[in-house]
Amino acid sequence: MCSIHWDRKKDSFRVGQWLKGRIYERRADLSPDGKYLIYFAMNGKWHSETGGSWTAVSCAPYLKAVALFGKGDCWNGGGLFTGKRRFWLNDGYYSHSEMTRSSAVSRDLEFQPEPYYGGECTGVYYLRLQRDGWQLRERGGSRLDSWTVFERALPKGWVLRKTAHEQVGAPPGKGCYWDEHELENTKSGVKLEFADWEWAERDDKQIVYAEKGRLFRVSLEGKAGLDEPELLHDFNGMAFEEKVAPY
Repeated sequence: MCSIHWDRKKDSFRVGQWLKGRIYERRADLSPDGKYLIYFAMNGKWHSETGGSWTAVSCAPYLKAVALFGKGDCWNGGGLFTGKRRFWLNDGYYSHSEMTRSSAVSRDLEFQPEPYYGGECTGVYYLRLQRDGWQLRERGGSRLDSWTVFERALPKGWVLRKTAHEQVGAPPGKGCYWDEHELENTKSGVKLEFADWEWAERDDKQIVYAEKGRLFRVSLEGKAGLDEPELLHDFNGMAFEEKVAPY
């Protein structure tokens, strides 16, 4: 996996660093000014110094830790920024061990996440969505197959709807946590479903979305539908390359 810097003014992209392991994107967050990244990762090297998994705070878009917490398992992990230089660590019962401390960022020991959505991806991801403007509308399902609906208002009467699934036995190509998206116009009643959108977000008066390894931007076409999407970048074909952080 790799981290990528996206300059949203120029729509230019450059690789930060690669990691031979798993980064749990639903347990990650950027600081309000975009300078720092907190993330949870696992490489399965259980006898290593970190115990095979860790939470790190790095200088975005790089992955090299300025603050490092060894974990040793995949329960909890990651966190959220509560200020430009303060972060909440998703710690839980099986806690982290602090390995590297930074004077640039500090852990927020007073923040208590509410409501509680569990210790794994949902306990960070759902809080982050709501903080960033999504409205939680509905929760349902069973213990092994549940879903949570979030909505975000768009121009011209449109609503972007994200259904976040928590599912054992997910469809092929999906993890146990996966999202699906649809658009609905509250004025005309038009509803559009997008089975291949893996991620979508409002970008001013437009929508940006990821589909099959590519990133697009699209404008809303009145009450009827979408304009022709613009391809911003195709990430297919990228391969590992060793890169060193400049700090």
